[in-house]
Amino acid sequence: MESLNIAETGMAGRGPAPDFRHIRDWIFDLDNTLYRADNGIFAQIEARMTDYVMAFLKLGREEAYARQKELYRAYGTTLNGLMKEHGAEPEDYLHYVHDIDLSSLVSDAALAEAIARLPGRRFVFTNGCRDHAARILDRLGMSELFDAVWDIRSMDFAPKPEPRAYASVVEGAGVSAVTAAMFDDIARNLAPARAMGMTTVWLKTDAPWGKHGPLMDVASGDIDHETDNLTQFLHTIRI
Repeated sequence: MESLNIAETGMAGRGPAPDFRHIRDWIFDLDNTLYRADNGIFAQIEARMTDYVMAFLKLGREEAYARQKELYRAYGTTLNGLMKEHGAEPEDYLHYVHDIDLSSLVSDAALAEAIARLPGRRFVFTNGCRDHAARILDRLGMSELFDAVWDIRSMDFAPKPEPRAYASVVEGAGVSAVTAAMFDDIARNLAPARAMGMTTVWLKTDAPWGKHGPLMDVASGDIDHETDNLTQFLHTIRI
């Protein structure tokens, strides 16, 4: 029997492999995308967000948690809400919430190999900060794989899913949307990318915080592909 070529036939032979031969720029979210969402890393960040809101607004923990979620839903990130409604200074917040224990995060050689084989440029696009991204990428063994990290400062503190966040980094890097692909674990973050003409890939997880985003409808047309295994998906696509 002739063996199947996964790169031509798709995962487990289920139809043709997704065609990414037109892609020249590869844009990846960081948290819960380049590492597993169930490893506790983002849970630490979320807890420290609540701690910061408690201290900054002088609230009890339950009230601070509720307020943090309100700001997140309304403004895309807790930081954006704190800046706009309460005059918070971003650097103090970013340093505090990303001061977390990464000892549980280990090198991911399989995903690193899958990303390394992608032709063209590769970017990290995160609502977090570049220092946090550098620590994560170092732990994952991916520090040398990306041409640039676009962090919240790169977006002038306008976070995903605000369309101007995408426009600012894409224009700055000279990315053509029609030859770019974006990967994110939060479906709503893919809507502006798809509107620009990017190919979008949703990394599905069961993480509870993914459901606490801004109240923004995401139509099925905003997602071109979806997967629950980024490594396998990247090894499957045609490039």
